[in-house]
Amino acid sequence: MDDLLQEFIAETRETAEALAGEIVAWEAAPGDRGRLDGIFRFVHTVKGSCGFLDLPRLERLAHAAEDALAEVRDGKRVPDRALVDAVLAIVDRISEIVDAMDRGTPLDDGGEDLLIAALDGSAAPVLETPAAPASPVAARAPMRSVRLGVDLLDRMMSGMSDMVLARNELARRLRAGEVDPSAEAALERLSATVAEMRDTVTRTRMQKIDALFSALPRLVRDTAASVDKRVVLEIEGSDVELDREMIEVMRDPLVHIIRNSIDHGIEDAATRLAAGKPEIGRLTVAARQAGNQIVVEVTDDGHGIDTDRVIAKLVTAGRDERVLRALPERDKLELVFEPGLSTKDGVTAVSGRGVGMDVVRAAIDGIGGRIELDSTPGRGLRVAIHVPLTLSILSTIIVAVAGHRFAIPRGVIEEIVAAHAAGVELDTLGGQRVAMIRGRRLPMVSLAALLGVPAQGRHPSMLVIANVGPGALVIGVDDVLDHEELVTKPAAPPVMSAGIYAGQALPDSGRPMLLIDCAGVAHRAGVNFRREAAVAKVEEVGETPGIEVLTFRDLDGVLRALPLGAIDRIEPVAAHQLHRAGGRLRLLLDGALIPLAALGELPEGAFAALRLRDGSTEVAYAIAEASDIVRLPADLAAPAEPGAIAGVALMGDDPVELVDPLWLLAGHADVAAAERKPLALLDEGEGGWMATFLAPMLRGAGWRVAARLGEGETADVVIRLDAAGDLPAPAGAAIVRLVTDPAAARCGDAIHRYDRAGLLAAVGARLEQRR
Repeated sequence: MDDLLQEFIAETRETAEALAGEIVAWEAAPGDRGRLDGIFRFVHTVKGSCGFLDLPRLERLAHAAEDALAEVRDGKRVPDRALVDAVLAIVDRISEIVDAMDRGTPLDDGGEDLLIAALDGSAAPVLETPAAPASPVAARAPMRSVRLGVDLLDRMMSGMSDMVLARNELARRLRAGEVDPSAEAALERLSATVAEMRDTVTRTRMQKIDALFSALPRLVRDTAASVDKRVVLEIEGSDVELDREMIEVMRDPLVHIIRNSIDHGIEDAATRLAAGKPEIGRLTVAARQAGNQIVVEVTDDGHGIDTDRVIAKLVTAGRDERVLRALPERDKLELVFEPGLSTKDGVTAVSGRGVGMDVVRAAIDGIGGRIELDSTPGRGLRVAIHVPLTLSILSTIIVAVAGHRFAIPRGVIEEIVAAHAAGVELDTLGGQRVAMIRGRRLPMVSLAALLGVPAQGRHPSMLVIANVGPGALVIGVDDVLDHEELVTKPAAPPVMSAGIYAGQALPDSGRPMLLIDCAGVAHRAGVNFRREAAVAKVEEVGETPGIEVLTFRDLDGVLRALPLGAIDRIEPVAAHQLHRAGGRLRLLLDGALIPLAALGELPEGAFAALRLRDGSTEVAYAIAEASDIVRLPADLAAPAEPGAIAGVALMGDDPVELVDPLWLLAGHADVAAAERKPLALLDEGEGGWMATFLAPMLRGAGWRVAARLGEGETADVVIRLDAAGDLPAPAGAAIVRLVTDPAAARCGDAIHRYDRAGLLAAVGARLEQRR
């Protein structure tokens, strides 16, 4: 808010100084509508800004002047001398208040009622006041900011870029011959000065992205109300800085994405409750800097992108359904960017007109950015917008690939190692390239193979280990040449659309060089980082057909596998998370009791579990240790009898049993209809605390929740606050008591009201006892 206030003071002070002459000129030519509109816009802007910044005195003055000028614009009043004097007096008073705010000194509001009354002719304005004795305190504070045109800032940045290039060339020439120590010292001083000036000049164009985010709460509130939904907004990374022009370009695309998330993604309250979600939808907007790019992510907890519905709409428009359904899942998501696509059947104030995500992509492509979609059916959608920092100077490592030079930002590089160094092994597992570096197994992508250029050897000579957010990636290159500070800017849209470049750079040689986006390389190569797996999944063109699986050592010591597509994640499990509830073993994970299956005896201590989902149900499968992600042949040997094992394949010389995910889900998942779910009665009396805090958690754990019983209903468990007293429970229901005092929970059989794990375990145990 301090930054916004300072900007308001600077803008208002600058405009007010020029406005007095405009008002006088308007008095001489009352018919000049353009000049009148300019004066009106000033007082209107001041009024709006004061309302936002909570400055009631300024807002009152500006509002009065706006009303008087509006009457002139509507032809209801003639701009005579008295009116001009009154408007001038209001502008003078606004300037005085702004100066006092900047100095931090109080200013009484005496005479402001007379100034407002003068606007309608009921009082005479006073334009001249007796001169006050000059004093340092009363003197106007010096300007603390200077407003510069964008063209001038561009010239400053261009000049700074030329200085960096000249410094780089000078350093290269000095390194080529014998260096005079005094010249080397002078170069060091020059480099330090240039670096400091570079940072200063770069920041002249930067602005906190909060300028983009500040309008979002109102946008979310109004959009949600227009479609009869309730949505809570979370904003992260407001302090991230971005080029001012980038902020303006991103404003409309961000608004469109947020409106889409609310209208298309987040379900209405009834649908969310039926799906076990909180009634209020959640929308998160976050910003972070990644190397030479800013990433803005919009994440909602709605139902995600319905690709079947998208395809159906495109088929109606004349597209080939067979071709669309044959696309990989990632490409199906990209179909939302098709021009004219709208999944709405009717036109509303929010959507349905076919002006959609294609416009958003075009705007982002125009500034050298890109958009990523990550949809989880039933769980939500993440839209990540990657945009460059415009003109910037970045520290990079120069690499060579097939005779071409590329730059990689130093900020993302963890380590550079030679491919033939000790402790480094390159291998292919199940058609996937991996690098084993000192016992650490990482996915590897050959930059030459990704670019489609001939490699110099079977394996790259140098390995660049890059951190790309969710994990580390090895990028194979032919050589590492140098480190250099480069002037970077967006490349042409066709180049940026490849998804593996963050921009272009101009080194001291004068030959343009492309800047590699390591996250884009991972995305383009199909690297799917899984924080639980020992190896990341890499999809490559031309893979041999088969089944991509995660192999693991099972609890009985047998090597088994599960199809990778069925696994949501690998979860480390502690012994206290294991419970017996509802007649079967369950794991307490993420606030829910998930059925657990196992082939073998469960260990007494910690173990790992695979979480499997089919969109609506979930089950966990206990294992001893995860091994690798490999591709098994499609032809499997049939098992002796139907059951847990779908077939057997050979991996090298070792047989691998493929566990049947259908057996797991059909035999262990909770697939009971909603009306047969156990019912928890919240008996809390007045207040509604349990309905607000406990009900969403219990619904997520598979319970029905009610505050009172309907006709013919019986409760399985009654959850009662200690404040509700010792009233008898409904017939046949077990009672779980909650207390507000943790000490009371330790001394008796009650549960502390904020003990989430204890409550879920208790209701499960009471239900089991009742059965």
